[in-house]
Amino acid sequence: MLSIFGDSKAFPYPKPESLISRILELCTKPGDLILDSFLGSGTTISVAHKMKRNWIGIEMGEHAYTHCKVRIDKVILGEDACGVTKLMNWKGGGGYRFYELAPSLINQDTFGEYVINKDYNPDMLAAAVALHEGFTYEPSEELFWKQSRGTEKSYLFVTTNHLTDKHLNVIRNDLGEDEFLIISCKSFDNGLDKLYENIIIKKIPEMLLSKCEFGVSDYNLNIIHPPVYDNECEEECGLDE
Repeated sequence: MLSIFGDSKAFPYPKPESLISRILELCTKPGDLILDSFLGSGTTISVAHKMKRNWIGIEMGEHAYTHCKVRIDKVILGEDACGVTKLMNWKGGGGYRFYELAPSLINQDTFGEYVINKDYNPDMLAAAVALHEGFTYEPSEELFWKQSRGTEKSYLFVTTNHLTDKHLNVIRNDLGEDEFLIISCKSFDNGLDKLYENIIIKKIPEMLLSKCEFGVSDYNLNIIHPPVYDNECEEECGLDE
C-alpha cells in the first residue's frame, strides 16, 4: 500500500490483488459487472478494471476521495505498477463516472411542514423530481415548460415559484390539444388545478413524500448528477476501450 497511497498504515489488512484476480478469474469473464458495496481501499475495482470487467464501487467514507478515487485514477492513467498490473499486461485506459448521494430532497421545517431542501438549485430539483416521477430530464430550448419528457406527448415542468392563472394560461396557449402536462410547483392559486383536463398541478413536497426519504443526509436515492438513461449506458457504465 505504501507505493499506492504513500502511507503503509492507510489500511491495516488490504486484500492482495492476486487473491482478487483469482476470484474474478474463477467466477467472471471479461465484460461482466462487478459490484463492491464496501470499497475500502479500492482493490476490487482496480483489479476488475485491469481484467476488463465492468464495475460499480460504493463507499461512504472520506477515503472514497483520498484513496479509492486516487487509486483507480492511477490504474486508468497507467501509473499503477502494483499487484497484477504486470501479469495482466495492463498499460492503462478506460474511464468511469463518479456519483455522490445528495442531501435529502424533502425536509421538515420548524413547524413540521414538508419543504424542499435549500441545497437543491432549480436544475438539480427538476432532474430529481423527473427521476422520481419516471420522466426523462431534457429541457427544451423552445418551450420552458417542456422540461422533462414522459412519452412523445406527455411532459413534466418543475418550478419553485408560486403558480398563478396568468402563468398557467401562458403555458396552456402553447400546449397542444393532444399533449399532457404535469406541473410540479412550490404552491399554486386555489382552484388552479381544476382548470384544464390535460394539465395536472401538484405541490412538489406532496408528490414526493411517498417516493423519497426526508430529513436524512445519507442512504437515500437522490443523486447529484444528471441521470444516465439506457441509450448512454453502454458508453458510460463500462470500460472505454
